[in-house]
Amino acid sequence: MKNSDSKNKMELLDRLCREVLKSSKYMNVCEELIKNIGERELSKRKNFDEALKSTKNKLHQIGGAYFVKRPEYGNWIEALRSARKTGDKDLLREKCLEVMNYHHSTRERLNTLDKFYSRIFSTLPQIDSIIDIACGFNPLSIPMMPVSENIRYYAYDVYRDLIDFLNEYFSILSIEGLAEARDVTQNPPKTHADLALILYAIPCLEQIDKLAGKRIMESVDADFIVVSFPLRSLGAREKGMRKHYEVRFNALLKGKEWETQRLDFDTEMVFIVQKDGAS
Repeated sequence: MKNSDSKNKMELLDRLCREVLKSSKYMNVCEELIKNIGERELSKRKNFDEALKSTKNKLHQIGGAYFVKRPEYGNWIEALRSARKTGDKDLLREKCLEVMNYHHSTRERLNTLDKFYSRIFSTLPQIDSIIDIACGFNPLSIPMMPVSENIRYYAYDVYRDLIDFLNEYFSILSIEGLAEARDVTQNPPKTHADLALILYAIPCLEQIDKLAGKRIMESVDADFIVVSFPLRSLGAREKGMRKHYEVRFNALLKGKEWETQRLDFDTEMVFIVQKDGAS
């Protein structure tokens, strides 16, 4: 009987995953994430249709809601390639900023991007490698980061078409980089890097799993972690978010003897964490 129940659950989960992937909105989400969310929703909803609907809603909340409009990856690649061929760094920067404007998490810091990264990197030793968790369009900001041309960059997100775009972008800019589609809440990256960026990501990831933020910060193999939290909702409301996320961050570090530093910006609150053994 147990084997039969287990088989039925797996069949339902596979069916739910197929139904989600039929939607043009979610067809590029990695199956690992869909099944993670779908399994939870199937266990607590009355029927399959409710579980399917709630799975799609959750996918929208943690990812889909952040796209300003449907991405135009093909056009963006051609624009980046053309800008790169000119050798004009300002033009390349301009094209990167244009792409970043189409995702809410990067859009909010466009006007202060140079200040944002110069303040962060001024507190760090030389950084030769970066892990970017739930990256979105953030790798497009590499030309604005005060890092060497030899930087190694590892980016992770749940959208396969975004990952394909980023790998092509790395190639165009001759960046030693690799983007992968994965559900980092269940499968954090194993790659070592000097620095891990977890920008705006923890509130989204904890909508899937309340322990995701803690698990990722503990497991990520980096000497330093930069964690940021938004100070406004997507609807531009503050709603006491500064205090809420300050409390949440302190809870994440409870019992840890990691050194931390806080930087405040107009749109987000940033914490720089030095993990044990980093120098």
